[in-house]
Amino acid sequence: MKLRHFVTLLSLTAIAIPSLNAAEKTAEAAPATKRHALRGIIVAIDTNKSALRIKHEEIPGVMRAMTMQFRVDEAALQSAQVGAAITGLMSRQSDHWLLEEVKITAAK
Repeated sequence: MKLRHFVTLLSLTAIAIPSLNAAEKTAEAAPATKRHALRGIIVAIDTNKSALRIKHEEIPGVMRAMTMQFRVDEAALQSAQVGAAITGLMSRQSDHWLLEEVKITAAK
């Protein structure tokens, strides 16, 4: 009887170990989202898309200076003003650009 329990336990372990290894490989394969410091000026606000259009400086090694749209959280959207200076950390999400840790300086 003890041998039967041992065989059952061994079978269950053989099933569980590969699934644990697969989960570990998936976690290792998912790269961390890269975030880059951004500085620029707000040129437009799109409340329907929760986004700001920002004319930003060059991000060395990442992209040239340009004007782009970034999704932001509700607090940043509410405090945004066209012409205001803005800083934050940008990242590429699956289908959009995101700006986090936003700091806005009032427009002059």
